[in-house]
Amino acid sequence: MPWHGLARRFPALGYRDFRLLLADRLIAPGAFAFSLVGVSFAVLDATGSTADLSYVLAAQILPSLVFALVGGVFADRFAPQKVIVAANLMIAAGEGGFGLLVLLGNPRLWQMIVLETMTGAGMAVFYPASQALLPRLVPDRLLQEASAMSRLAMNAAQMAGAAIAGVFVAAAGPGWALATCGIGMLGTVPLLLAIRAPGAERAERHNVLRDLRDGWSAFASRRWLWATTIQYCVVLAAWYGAFDVLGPVVAREHLGGAAAWGLITAADAVGLIIGGVIGMRYAARRPILFVVLIGATCAITPLALAMLLPLPLICVAAVGLGIALEVMMVQWTVTMARNVPPNLLARVSAYDILGAVSAMPLGALLAGPIAAAIGVSATQYGAAALIVVASALTLLAPEVRHMRAGPAIEAQAPAEAPVGAKAA
Repeated sequence: MPWHGLARRFPALGYRDFRLLLADRLIAPGAFAFSLVGVSFAVLDATGSTADLSYVLAAQILPSLVFALVGGVFADRFAPQKVIVAANLMIAAGEGGFGLLVLLGNPRLWQMIVLETMTGAGMAVFYPASQALLPRLVPDRLLQEASAMSRLAMNAAQMAGAAIAGVFVAAAGPGWALATCGIGMLGTVPLLLAIRAPGAERAERHNVLRDLRDGWSAFASRRWLWATTIQYCVVLAAWYGAFDVLGPVVAREHLGGAAAWGLITAADAVGLIIGGVIGMRYAARRPILFVVLIGATCAITPLALAMLLPLPLICVAAVGLGIALEVMMVQWTVTMARNVPPNLLARVSAYDILGAVSAMPLGALLAGPIAAAIGVSATQYGAAALIVVASALTLLAPEVRHMRAGPAIEAQAPAEAPVGAKAA
């Protein structure tokens, strides 16, 4: 049968739970792409203020300061797919509620901030649970392939969703786009509940504070991990302010509005798809050095926007950055899974995401006021310079330069079974 042939070519597809995860990774990112375009233009339509847009987008990131750690503890205690269900329900409530407010009339700034805070809480809970789930669905030898395929599905859905969302917002308005996001996130719940993967096996269960301390000890003992996390804390803050906050402003004033921003977002997703294909087979010999060098390339898209390049060239830059980031993310996911014990992976991932995104609200909050004071282009040039400097400084850590790829330190994988049995 064709299905068996596909499973022989891509063995990870032979695992039922992994196929269910792939279905979720198609629906959820496709739905959330409507939010990526809808939120920015809903705020700009309602207030016309780049500072207000900064506040709303910062509200989406701020919950990570609390909920990422809580999500990490829960994902190490319970089946991670159930934690993801809770995360998706929070996103559905936040984006669906925002859409409803837009459709009913002019939403107030405080209402938009509250609803995006709920969405941000869901996003924060999702990441550590997602990192912990994948290694429980396939054996270690298939982890790189499964990670690349999972991310490929996510990015293909995001690309299609972003392209449609840009046109959808231009034609129907951001309210309907946000409502569509909420409905789509609800559609993932039955798929996730059908996944049978259990939670991590633990000899004893401690209180939350003890669990957090154990996770912190595992995180702090790995210099390659915390050094790279600090780098991306700076990189993502600068990039988020320059690209996600100020990018729609450039698109609105110079490139044609929501449709242009949708194309740029879709171009980024095209790069992520290409990078996912490359990531299935490419393995960096020094994965952390590779991750750090790719961090420096995040300066490309703020520079393209600052220079007011033609839309096609900005899209080319977005494609190139998408390729680099996706190959990097596959390497990072596999390196984390192979160098952190499974019963600690969600909590360590929570500290990773907490550190990496902790300054993003600051980047979002500062981008609008700084742009109002010195200009959008000058702000984006400054962000690009900060990205490059932070990446160069991270190379000073010897572990970053010398750590090599290797097998998992502790395996936790599903039992092998014939393709036919797994496909049933």
